[in-house]
Amino acid sequence: MDVTLEKGERIEDLQCKGLKIIQNKNYYTFTSDSVILANFINLKKDDFAIEIGTGCGVISVLLSAKVDFKKIVAFELQDKMAHLAEKNVILNDLQDKIQIISDDAKNFKDYIDCYADVVFSNPPYMHEGSLNKNDVKSIARHDSTLPLSDLCKIACQMLKFGGKFYMTFPASRCAEAIHTLIENGLEPKRMFFTENNKREIKLIVIEAVKGARHGVKVLPNLVTNDIDGQYLKILQTRYFLKNEK
Repeated sequence: MDVTLEKGERIEDLQCKGLKIIQNKNYYTFTSDSVILANFINLKKDDFAIEIGTGCGVISVLLSAKVDFKKIVAFELQDKMAHLAEKNVILNDLQDKIQIISDDAKNFKDYIDCYADVVFSNPPYMHEGSLNKNDVKSIARHDSTLPLSDLCKIACQMLKFGGKFYMTFPASRCAEAIHTLIENGLEPKRMFFTENNKREIKLIVIEAVKGARHGVKVLPNLVTNDIDGQYLKILQTRYFLKNEK
């Protein structure tokens, strides 16, 4: 479906079942973190899911190639990014599957009257330095807008018992992430780390289950760069969006 591009916007081919995404060079643009998380999320047919902090909407859009889910409600605090996400939903003709809500996810009860099967988020994680409250990129990166404790608390409230929460976080803060998840009733059940070509561990990707027993399966690390420092082709052009059995 055609949409009107605004200043700074461009359409990129996601090279995944004909999906496309509009990005704005003046805003925060998605990274391989989003692709990795979309690949890890295990949605089942007819699942109802919620995304916290959708940005341009790329994760929810990619998930549409993975399974015929019932619906995703995607919250975005920043009006400009929410508008962009809505355009991406329209661009990919996903209006019946994905709903963008321009509001703080803390207010989810104003929009949703049932529990979710799955909640996911690629949240802001920088907490050092100053936050420019008028800068889209700055807000998207700093966790003062969505502290980890708030994120985990909200996710637990959104989920049904046994529902799954997926998130990414810096590997340097993995102990904090695991502790905060457990503290809020979300038990890590599957997780892995990403590493670059220098064997530096960069990211932790976690699946947690509301009300589950202790015990986590640690999967092999995902190497995201080749020996020349370039992103591997699997992350650039192929997504292998398949659910776990």
